[in-house]
Amino acid sequence: MKEIKAFVRSEKADKIVEAMEELGISDITLVDVLGMGEHLVNSGESKYSIKVVQKYSDISKLEMVCRAQDVDRILETLRTVAYTGQKGDGIIYVTPVEKVIKIRTGAVDAEAL
Repeated sequence: MKEIKAFVRSEKADKIVEAMEELGISDITLVDVLGMGEHLVNSGESKYSIKVVQKYSDISKLEMVCRAQDVDRILETLRTVAYTGQKGDGIIYVTPVEKVIKIRTGAVDAEAL
C-alpha cells in the first residue's frame, strides 16, 4: 500500500477529486493550506502574510492511501488534471504504508481500503 500526498493549486482541487472518483478513489482527504517557497509561488498571484512575513500561495493538499498497483494511474491522472504549465503547479509525494486498520470494522490492510 502507498500514501499519495499532492500539493496542488486550490482552483484545481475540485477537478482532481472528480477525476479520482472516476478512477474509483473515493477516500480522499482534502485540506486547504498555505505553501511557502520559491517553487510554490506564482509571483503574480502570491500575497504577503502579516503572520508570516514571507510570500505564500493558497494551495490544497490531497491525501489518499491506495494499493501499490494503482499508484501509476493515480499519479498520471493527478499530474494531468493539476497541470497548467506554470510555476506553482504543485508536487506529489508517494510513501509506503505499513499498516491500515479500519476502526469501525477492524478490517486490516487491503480490506480496510
